[in-house]
Amino acid sequence: MIQLGIRLHDSENLPLEERLKKIRSQGFSTVHLALSKIGLPSGMDEKGPGVLTPGYAFHLKKIFARAGIDIAILGCYLNLGHPDENEWQRLRKIYRAHLRFARDLGCGMVGTETGAPNPAYSYDKESCHSKEALEITKRHLSEVVSDAEKIGMTIGIEPVYKHIVWNSSVARELLDSIASPALQIIFDPVNLLHPDNLSSRDEVISKAIDDLGEEIALIHLKDYILSGEGADKKMSYLAPGLGEMDYRKILEFACSKKPFIQATLENTKPDNAEAARKYLEGCAI
Repeated sequence: MIQLGIRLHDSENLPLEERLKKIRSQGFSTVHLALSKIGLPSGMDEKGPGVLTPGYAFHLKKIFARAGIDIAILGCYLNLGHPDENEWQRLRKIYRAHLRFARDLGCGMVGTETGAPNPAYSYDKESCHSKEALEITKRHLSEVVSDAEKIGMTIGIEPVYKHIVWNSSVARELLDSIASPALQIIFDPVNLLHPDNLSSRDEVISKAIDDLGEEIALIHLKDYILSGEGADKKMSYLAPGLGEMDYRKILEFACSKKPFIQATLENTKPDNAEAARKYLEGCAI
């Protein structure tokens, strides 16, 4: 059995308590929370990370508890590969604030991706997949993991083909290098796919489960469609059940190896989220 949830910012734009009530009525028990994407203070704007106080966390915690909704993950998707050290130290303070806030909120982890070795957070295969970029990320992530250990929280990283940690082998190397129980994996199988490797989709996913299974602490589920020809091929993302993804191996792994793991749906819309949930539950039977 897995616990299916949703990104809060994919739900209907209502006042928070009504929004949570609507999500619960659609059969979801948990959410991915990105504060800034639903108009709440995030610590990433002019207010600074000091806005994320214990009192603010306790306030939100009560609202979510009344709705019967858990917070699976608090998003802090800032660039771990940023090449400017002064800017990185500013970003690290925001990560630290999110880790404290997540602890007070009763949230499972703070989640992030691994970024790009440029200020624009833009994809360039040669630089993003380079050893130099990986070394920068190792150093920065080690600092965040050290902060997580001191605060008593978990940081979850999400491997993404177009980012620095772009496949399960690189993710395994990072896990082994940092070697901390405070570092876990967010498994988004579609994010490991790209037109470059889509012909080997099942092998990519199987290898990720083999490489990272023990550290997978949360799952993201979305679908995709492939369009275009040759160099113009691209993947577009949408709600589960509306594209070409095969979830059977992922759900089999989750149900057999990760009892009650939380899995949050992505790229849903208010009018298809419930159908996406039902589709995944049917795949898991």
